[in-house]
Amino acid sequence: MLNYVGRRLLQLIPVLLGMTVIVFFIIRAIPGDPAQVILGQQATEAAVKALRESLGLDNPWYVQYFHYLGDLLRGDLGTSMRTKTAISEEIWPYLAATIELSFFAMLLAIIIGVNAGIISAWFQNSWFDYTATVLALIGVSMPIFWLGLMLQWGLAINLDWLPTSGREDARNPVTPITHLYLIDTLIQGRFDQFIVVLKHLIMPAFALATIPMAIIARMTRSSMLEVMRSDFIRTAKAKGQVTFIVVYKHALKNAIIPVLTVIGLQTGLLLGGAILTETIFSWPGVGRYIYDAIGFRDYPVIQAGILIIAFLFIIINLIVDILYSLVDKRIKYN
Repeated sequence: MLNYVGRRLLQLIPVLLGMTVIVFFIIRAIPGDPAQVILGQQATEAAVKALRESLGLDNPWYVQYFHYLGDLLRGDLGTSMRTKTAISEEIWPYLAATIELSFFAMLLAIIIGVNAGIISAWFQNSWFDYTATVLALIGVSMPIFWLGLMLQWGLAINLDWLPTSGREDARNPVTPITHLYLIDTLIQGRFDQFIVVLKHLIMPAFALATIPMAIIARMTRSSMLEVMRSDFIRTAKAKGQVTFIVVYKHALKNAIIPVLTVIGLQTGLLLGGAILTETIFSWPGVGRYIYDAIGFRDYPVIQAGILIIAFLFIIINLIVDILYSLVDKRIKYN
């Protein structure tokens, strides 16, 4: 197992190196001059030229790339062109916000999706199965921006159950420790703030969870139907075992591998694809951070943000591969 993990970690090097090349050239294909964007349209040519020189944008592309790669190898993600702050110092609060949102969204997706898939498979062709199928198709097809706006209109504006946007109450802000606000409020014993933060999290998390929830539900149903036709399931039923034990101990354990694969892929996609949700709900996450950086042509921020998301995506898939062997003892990594 350790040899396998070591090999997979070594594979990170060429993957991330390739990502640096792709991202470096793609973002420089974005129209617009970063110096001109930073200084504004009224800036003089001399001022723009001076800023380009100070930012190193007047150097040939290969000089810029190897300078960026050299900084990266030293653990330096660069400095934001816009804020003049080291990216490693300012990116964590944004990344923590996205991790908290994605984790809560995936938790909702797993709990609801897996159980909906199990019940649909157990009661195949029932009213619940047909209803879950229709809802799953709607969930996959529904645009997140439309769902987010409808949730705000219904739950926040009309019913006034939940706040419309943000991570916290501006009148009673959370004192950040880890920048994971649910954890920070618990550490400080501020359960009133914990409830407020949780309320802010519910709507964007549900909107973000809709697509993975539907995909997980359909995959769970498909995998469970295949397993429940097996001889060992019929034997367990014939022995008179409790339905809950047959479903969750025997059937789900043998049907979980493809579901784990989907969960891993969807978790990685949530980390990089939360930008619409973060924009609609004014969630200060890394997707919004990168989006704002694109508007300002802030090359170092875009490069660092995408590289971090790619790294997390690969690590999540490595964790899923390790879970395979823990769930199914027949899978060995030598």
